[in-house]
Amino acid sequence: FHQLTGGFSSLELLRRQILNRTMGTFSFSLDATHQNRVSAITFCLASEWLISTGHDKCISWMCTRSGSMLGRHYFTSWASCLQYDHETQHAFVGDYSGQITLLKLEQNTCSVITTLKGHEGSITSLWWDPVQRLLFSGASDHSIIMWDIGGRKGRTLLLQGHHDKVQAICYIQLTRQLVSCSADGGIAVWNMDISREEAPQWLESDSCQKCEQPFFWNIKQMWDTKTIGLRQHHCRKCGQAVCGKCSTKRSSYPIMGFEFQVRVCDSCFESIKDEDRTSLATFHEGKHNISHMSMDISRGLMVTCGSDRIVKIWDMTPVVGCSLATGFSSR
Repeated sequence: FHQLTGGFSSLELLRRQILNRTMGTFSFSLDATHQNRVSAITFCLASEWLISTGHDKCISWMCTRSGSMLGRHYFTSWASCLQYDHETQHAFVGDYSGQITLLKLEQNTCSVITTLKGHEGSITSLWWDPVQRLLFSGASDHSIIMWDIGGRKGRTLLLQGHHDKVQAICYIQLTRQLVSCSADGGIAVWNMDISREEAPQWLESDSCQKCEQPFFWNIKQMWDTKTIGLRQHHCRKCGQAVCGKCSTKRSSYPIMGFEFQVRVCDSCFESIKDEDRTSLATFHEGKHNISHMSMDISRGLMVTCGSDRIVKIWDMTPVVGCSLATGFSSR
């Protein structure tokens, strides 16, 4: 197997000996690796490592040849998903606190390279593309973030088009498309073969950066001007802190990842042209709860399953345009 996710416990793995196999004349049995639900498993054939994460806040890696435990690393929150770069031995672990930890795994130790923070909810899915060196993360905050790991400049792209937590993602490198599925059955196909803009960092201010009226915590300016403090909002296009009167408009802005209407300040609204609102993704209704998704990219097929006990197989060739039967074509 290459990548598995599930809800196994270490006791089930041990007692039922799920991983007890025979390789030629050599057999092995792996000891219990986790003390709680296992959230993700991946196998590296080159090193013969079995790497797993669990709700015991742990990532472990063990040798499948000897059955011995090589190492463990603990996090502060449940480890929810895992991706692994086989060439560099880097592991990406998403957790319930909303952060992603990049680890360098060694034979008997590991080191933390960096921590990625950007989501406001728990990480629910990860996808690593080793060719372009891009990491995609989906979260319970309904958003997706693309992390440009290979660019080494901290570039991130925000994608917002789902109305429920993003449960599964898959990046198709050939067509530069991202397929994502959410818990409410939404399926989105994102065009990543264009130059997108990064969403700005939200600016902080004690007063509106448009009309200069004080926000409600700015007691001094409220007293000096004898005015009532206003609530702070942020323009999604420029990132400025604005009041409600200066941000009465709503607009989509797909080039920045906002596929549905979000708050923008009045001046930014005037700068957005009609062609700027053209969608850069297609949206489809799965009509069932989707908790897991897997794609056979060579044939353009996708399978989804959910807590409703339904498994569906989808022909994705009309929207992804990549099939072994039809050859590579832009559809």
